[in-house]
Amino acid sequence: MSTNTRNTRRRKKKKNKVILFAVEIIVLVALLIGLLVYSKLNKVESGTGNIDKDEVNIELDSQTAEALEGFTNIALFGLDNRQTGNYDGGNSDTIMIASIDNDTKQVKLISVYRDTFLNVKDDTYAKINSAYAYGGPKNAIAALNKNLNLDIVNYVAVDFGAVVEAIDLLDGIELTLTDQEVQIMNDNYIDEINKVTGHKSGKLSSGGTYTVDGVQALAYCRIRYTAGDDFKRTERQRTVLTKMIEKAQGSSISTVSSLIDSMLGDISTSFTGKELLALVSSVMDYKLADTHGWPFELCTGSYGSKGSLVVATDLETNVKELHEYLFGEKNDISNTVTGISDYIINYTGCTTSATSRTDNPLTGDDNTSTTDTQNMLPDDNAAE
Repeated sequence: MSTNTRNTRRRKKKKNKVILFAVEIIVLVALLIGLLVYSKLNKVESGTGNIDKDEVNIELDSQTAEALEGFTNIALFGLDNRQTGNYDGGNSDTIMIASIDNDTKQVKLISVYRDTFLNVKDDTYAKINSAYAYGGPKNAIAALNKNLNLDIVNYVAVDFGAVVEAIDLLDGIELTLTDQEVQIMNDNYIDEINKVTGHKSGKLSSGGTYTVDGVQALAYCRIRYTAGDDFKRTERQRTVLTKMIEKAQGSSISTVSSLIDSMLGDISTSFTGKELLALVSSVMDYKLADTHGWPFELCTGSYGSKGSLVVATDLETNVKELHEYLFGEKNDISNTVTGISDYIINYTGCTTSATSRTDNPLTGDDNTSTTDTQNMLPDDNAAE
């Protein structure tokens, strides 16, 4: 990168300081329907406050740090808590990274498969969804930074109740469902979600296109037992987020602000109320450019007490590809990522030659047949 280009970026960064905060909040628009537009932001009752970089394992060389300078990365956690409003622990049922290009205002969403075998804390290796349980949002962010060589310092966490409330405040979203999906929603999830959230949502009769309410949409997000298993489930989650963004951006600020008061206490975030309030004017300008699941190349298998795992083949390769996909550059990765990659290979035996599933947005390679995912079955350590 030339000196002039670098200086131009730095000048833009200073000039648009307030706008950068607005960019960072796009994921809140996706999940919380314009949380920012209401002035009673002190009702966001739980959260960490601003997170210091020293707390979350940021380890970037100068080249990678420069490449990431023009982007803002935010962690998004959907918590697998049957008791709503508890954000201090529990496994993260959904893990996403929102990467925002601060110049173009385009957003890419990456789903990190929750069963991915990574370093979750210190010398502990397990499914990445357990990182939140090991130390709340700070540890979950630290694990993402450590394994994926990122610079995340902000997060948003929601639980069952917050997602249901958000979609209901939008008057639902439109989904096209198969007969199989409807049956699984009815038999496995709708009654449970109604019980946890205190709602009385009805069941659907058959496949088709519906405007679904919050309970029904969350039931759709949780479907796991179809072709594609958990991989297909993360795709459903990204579909719901996309529909929510479209619906929110089609609403007026006044409409959104009149609806939002009832759910401000239903999230946990590192953003302060003052920061959030400053973001209102720019929120609707950002565009969801693409969504995808990660790792791009992987194998699956059952590994004793670790349960059924997703294994990146290999981690080092997948992290380099992730950076190219998100930031447009093939960055060097940290020695820590290389060490984690070597450990995972030694533990699982899964090298690049063991790849059984490929879904790479960089190359267009897509080998996602369901026959190679049959080991992706729930075990005692995996939330449904």
